[in-house]
Amino acid sequence: MTHPNSAAIREAALRPLDGAGAGFWALLTGLSLITAWGLAAWGYQLVHGLHVTGLSDRIFWGTYETNLVTFIGLSYGGAVVSAILRLTGAEWRSPITRLAEATALVTLLIGAVFPVIHLGRPERLWEMFTRPNLSSPLVWDLIAVMTYLFATMVFLYLPLIPDLAAAREEYAARGGPRWRVRLYDRLSLGWSDAPQQKRLLEWGVGVMSVLIIPLAVTVHSVLSWAFALTVREGWHSTIYAPYFVIAALYSGVAAVILVVAAFRRAYRLQAFIETRHFRYLGFLMLTLGLTYLYFTFSEYLTEGYANTRASVEVLGLLLQYRFAPLFWSFVVGGVLLPVALVAVPRTRTAAGVTSAAALVVAAMWLKRFLIVVPAEALSLMPGGLAAYRPSWVEVSITIGAAAAIPLLLMLFFRVFPVLAVWEMEHGGVQGVPARGDD
Repeated sequence: MTHPNSAAIREAALRPLDGAGAGFWALLTGLSLITAWGLAAWGYQLVHGLHVTGLSDRIFWGTYETNLVTFIGLSYGGAVVSAILRLTGAEWRSPITRLAEATALVTLLIGAVFPVIHLGRPERLWEMFTRPNLSSPLVWDLIAVMTYLFATMVFLYLPLIPDLAAAREEYAARGGPRWRVRLYDRLSLGWSDAPQQKRLLEWGVGVMSVLIIPLAVTVHSVLSWAFALTVREGWHSTIYAPYFVIAALYSGVAAVILVVAAFRRAYRLQAFIETRHFRYLGFLMLTLGLTYLYFTFSEYLTEGYANTRASVEVLGLLLQYRFAPLFWSFVVGGVLLPVALVAVPRTRTAAGVTSAAALVVAAMWLKRFLIVVPAEALSLMPGGLAAYRPSWVEVSITIGAAAAIPLLLMLFFRVFPVLAVWEMEHGGVQGVPARGDD
């Protein structure tokens, strides 16, 4: 059955593919230059070694591990949110699922690069596969990330199949670029909208929606164990696995909101991505934020109540001394302000929820930094606090990686439809702005 607004949905979904204005090329150029500078900084590190970073024998994990946990956490939110919304049958999900799934893949690709960047001899990475130390959580983290990466690619690709067939027909009819027609023809796998194909596709998407959730939980749990399975005070905690999972969901939902807001504005998708989508995502982010605040309080309460020398020193660094400004900035900017922006009806708008999401993404990077560095600053042997300041190399690589995320998303949606056309046509999306939409 043809959807009453099928033509409008397809036009909006293919809008980013048809042309690009001066603003697109200016932004693409700027992001490309920033990413290239980050790659150049990594090249400089490869030539001169890790001593060009702020790392030392005391602070052996720093900005790179912060980025690893942060970017993989962002991917977790996009994949799981899309999977949960599919499994619960939330009809409002359809206009944002493609953006969420693409965000999951791109942030995962960027995050997975940081263990390689941190290697002093990255050409020896192959030994992780040929001579793995199966007692190391880092090996299991590699296996989990690679499995999750493959699942994320499949999860993104399956719903694309009917949309690629629609794009093939559209460009073939209008005499569009031949390379597009050939590419879409091959990737659509002969899709003809037959009943058997629909059943297989729905079954495949349903299976991947079920599988992606435990895979994502496994990835971030194993990642947390790289910290928790040590004897270092501040890391050795039984709560770290669920703590990391909730943090990943919290920041991941915020990242999805930012991406949805950016593409909604850039490609005039307000008729399909309405204010209610931001409200619903905002409520989800609010719930996760309060849950994360509870986990944080529980972690520090139990550490402080134990009152051991090492735990008191770590808490003192966070709450009172060297890292206190960063910690309280996280509490206020990463939890209290975002919760207030979403909780107050007056600020529960697209702009308000997007502002809250921006605060969450920035503050959760800060929180990961506070997990990694302060515990290392305390010596396991008698001695003073170790100092760590990221060098220009680490800062450049971090900024370049952050710029690569919107860059890759812009390039992805120059080739593939930005909206899930087939799902929207079969999900009853009317494409009429809600009252009070902005």
